[in-house]
Amino acid sequence: MPSSLLHRRCPELTDSLPFLRLGKAPTPVRRLPGLGTRAELWIKDESGYGDGGWGGNKVRKLEWLLPEARRRGARTILTVGGLGTNWGLAAARYAGELGLGVALGLIDQPVDAHVRDQLERLRASGATLHFLHDKTRLVLAAPWLFARHSHGLALPYYLPAGGSSPLGTLGAVEIALELGAQVEAGELPEPAWLVTAVGSGGTAAGLALGLRLAGLRTRVLGVVVNDTLRLDPAALLKLARRSTALLRARGADLDGAEPAPDAIRVETAWLGDGYAHPTRTGDEALDRASAQAGLTLERTYTAKALAALLDLDAAGRLDGGPVLFLQTHGPR
Repeated sequence: MPSSLLHRRCPELTDSLPFLRLGKAPTPVRRLPGLGTRAELWIKDESGYGDGGWGGNKVRKLEWLLPEARRRGARTILTVGGLGTNWGLAAARYAGELGLGVALGLIDQPVDAHVRDQLERLRASGATLHFLHDKTRLVLAAPWLFARHSHGLALPYYLPAGGSSPLGTLGAVEIALELGAQVEAGELPEPAWLVTAVGSGGTAAGLALGLRLAGLRTRVLGVVVNDTLRLDPAALLKLARRSTALLRARGADLDGAEPAPDAIRVETAWLGDGYAHPTRTGDEALDRASAQAGLTLERTYTAKALAALLDLDAAGRLDGGPVLFLQTHGPR
């Protein structure tokens, strides 16, 4: 039997779209009491997803990307991120376990104790690290990086920041299909909103597509935490359409599968000074979640997303039904 819900939904993809299960599914859903929200608040907890409960939702993308790299005969993964990239560390760990080399192009971000610890983990991961400082230098270095990490005629398999390619986005489609099955089983009511941080766009785009495939009316509320990429609703919906086109190209029958124009709502007011810059409201949400709900967040993604949820709820802007928070912070 196919090991992904997407394969079960579209069995015609079984032979054309490889998948490698790297975590235990489905991830749990539960009520999230104690935060005093007007809306009924739930959580889908991706934090324990991955081998040994390690990695969080980044691993979802790798379940599709790493088998594709092997299918193409690649020997090296080339990807990019900030100095404290959780994505890059997950790629290094899981690709390394499959015998694939990993090269990371890194750009600067505010350095705190977490980033310093993360850099040590990256150095110990076996990945080749290239410190390129900013996006312009990263782009200019791209030809050299491809040449440096090619093996004969075999180019490295390039993964964009966060793994948010049309293929990597299928990781969040799988999350949404799981959610649909959990709603059908009565584990939680159908949410009106699904709130998630938006760092590279793949999670929000994949959720919108997956919710449509699951037959849910839930809308995605994306809290933008990255100022270096275009992450407005049009860009996110375009990525969802590209994922749909990929599935069709691999043989899926998906008539009418594209998310509606209002499937994704984006909020930018909780970004602060930019990517990885902490905010007062984010830190307050982090402390409140820990003290009142026993929830562990981090300052770059999930604290800002929860801060937005709490503020919007207090302002009456999330009325209409239950709200689901996607916990994407995995242990390191």
